[in-house]
Amino acid sequence: MTSPILTSDFDYSLPSELIAQTPIEPRDHSRLMHLDRNLGIINHHIFYDIGSILRHGDLIVLNNSRVIPARLIGTKANTAGAVEVLLLHREGIGMWKALVKPGHRLRKGSVFTVDNVAVDILEEHPDGIRSIYIHDESIIHKAGLVPLPPYINTPLKDKERYQTVYAKNEGSAAAPTAGLHFTNELLESLKLKGVRIAEVTLNVGLASFRPVKTNTPNDHALHSEYFEIDNIAANEINAAKSEGRRIICIGTTSVRVLEQAYVLCQQAGATYLTSISGWANIFILPGHQFRLVDGILTNFHLPKSTLLMLISAFGSRDFILDAYQKAIYERYRFYSFGDAMLIT
Repeated sequence: MTSPILTSDFDYSLPSELIAQTPIEPRDHSRLMHLDRNLGIINHHIFYDIGSILRHGDLIVLNNSRVIPARLIGTKANTAGAVEVLLLHREGIGMWKALVKPGHRLRKGSVFTVDNVAVDILEEHPDGIRSIYIHDESIIHKAGLVPLPPYINTPLKDKERYQTVYAKNEGSAAAPTAGLHFTNELLESLKLKGVRIAEVTLNVGLASFRPVKTNTPNDHALHSEYFEIDNIAANEINAAKSEGRRIICIGTTSVRVLEQAYVLCQQAGATYLTSISGWANIFILPGHQFRLVDGILTNFHLPKSTLLMLISAFGSRDFILDAYQKAIYERYRFYSFGDAMLIT
């Protein structure tokens, strides 16, 4: 009998000084670790050398979601108590799902203000999540802050540095950080090499950074994130698959889009990928059979996180954790502003 997957199987110890606090400049001068699954070898590069690893005909899939200034600081009506809000996704005009703190004091019917704009708590959901109504959504861009992860303590001088150069569709509460390494010039050089590019959208929300607190991952509730694939991207992906060309996802968010879309299209009776939108709640764990993904570019992830579990499903847990130990030994930079790993 196969032993159950445990959250502790994906733990590792990281020296705090390896948590990147600021991004590398220029973007494409970060380090790149290449894991070859077939040969079981690990090589070290600078990111701008990624063209030497990618092949003519490879299709790279980018998540073009743009981070909104999703962190709002307000005060509770009547008490002036501090309120912190992380906007997760928009549900209608003024209507948002959001993570609020302190949740125990922000119940249904509560009102707080952000820069004198009223915000109503409409519904309560588990884990501090609320349905809220913002009376004037312009306050988001006027008063909202870039929602940097809690392990980054250094203020960001340039807000655009937490956006990919190809970010278009607003809606994310966190950046698809694997894409932060690309410059426009590097993308153009890849096109000249014959690498093709497809863009999809997944609005990064709570699912990507909520820690797994259960003993077994299967008991962890994975929140849904909205995604879209248009006809152009679907056709590019179908063509690459039918022609035997590699599909390389830039970031775990792109992986989730493709694998979720495949499942939904299959359930609808399609034998190929179609233009589709919906909610991604697929939880990819070791044992998952990847249908569309041949390679993943990703950053180094938090211990016991769903993202570490996802890449362990693709590259094998032992191989991935061995690579992480090598990255620690080689003093790679970890997490959102850190270095990159390409698994093929």
